[in-house]
Amino acid sequence: MSVKVLVVDDSGFFRRRVSEILSADPTIQVVGTATNGKEAIDQALALKPDVITMDYEMPTMDGITAVRHIMQRCPTPVLMFSSLTHEGARVTLDALDAGAVDYLPKNFEDISRNPDKVKQLLCEKVHTISRSNRRFSSYSSPLPAVSSTSSSPVASLGTARAPSSLPGRTTAAAPAPVASHSPAPKRKAYKLLAIGTSTGGPVALQRVLTQLPAGFPAPIVLIQHMPAAFTKAFAERLDKLCKISVKEAEDGDMLRPGLALLAPGGKQMMVDARGMVKILPGDERLNYKPCVDITFGSAAKSFGDKVLAVVLTGMGADGREGARLLKQGGSQVWAQDEASCVIYGMPMAIVKANLADAVYGLDDIGRHLVEACV
Repeated sequence: MSVKVLVVDDSGFFRRRVSEILSADPTIQVVGTATNGKEAIDQALALKPDVITMDYEMPTMDGITAVRHIMQRCPTPVLMFSSLTHEGARVTLDALDAGAVDYLPKNFEDISRNPDKVKQLLCEKVHTISRSNRRFSSYSSPLPAVSSTSSSPVASLGTARAPSSLPGRTTAAAPAPVASHSPAPKRKAYKLLAIGTSTGGPVALQRVLTQLPAGFPAPIVLIQHMPAAFTKAFAERLDKLCKISVKEAEDGDMLRPGLALLAPGGKQMMVDARGMVKILPGDERLNYKPCVDITFGSAAKSFGDKVLAVVLTGMGADGREGARLLKQGGSQVWAQDEASCVIYGMPMAIVKANLADAVYGLDDIGRHLVEACV
């Protein structure tokens, strides 16, 4: 069965080009297009697509406002197009908070210069997010009436509204919390908490880290698959929302309790036994920059059995081999459960390899981290 896609963009060129790229894939069907957010809502309700590609800056109604309404009325996986700038990162993070599943850089030059690469990436993203849990989520926060004459401003970094419920297999207005699949953890003096994630990770990390107290006793490293232009803005966002401190990691940073260091996009992050962070150039032979396996592996070598690793939502299997090294050293590995993942790829790889010491729903992870770390 073909994946039905609605293409939303105010640029006629971009609508046509995206439609052409998607239509060239026999397993994808472009069922409609829209030129602004208001049209996108109407078309989503009428056509019931499997995936929506969405621009942000459009007349009448911007993409983020449209995403919020779509998530409220007919939850559908949304792929945002964004610019690779600091402001583009801020807007994209707001869109993910509003309910979008994933994003792609909007680069007209790449479409002209590397059409085959763009086609492959776009079609892969569409197929992947069509299988995400986002279609089954529901957002119960009230929304203003849709207006065809006004546009809502983008939420600021510190005040962007998070989804009122997480992706889960339910259509109820207020889904019940996902029950943990494992008992409460045993307490231990960990030298490092390491969290790896990809698709769905920005919102998932926000949900976990905002539950941690300012005096959280363990140093934290975060590995989120994200472009270089995005990680600084994401770290700033988390720092404003969390009680702990969060910053984009720099070479030579020292691990310390209550501080979370986010791996910079396009590079690799390692830690040594002295608690020093090393930032290395991104190796072109590696698919992910940053790579969860690289950071987990260095943590296993440096801290033995004193690491608590958590693998959250994301496509692929990054983190599995690093988790294997951590387990061999006696450290603990947790995985997010399937029901609360946007994409159950990375956590599934951990579970299927029998590397998970515990499997928890997303809303339980922050609380259990507080219980586990002394």
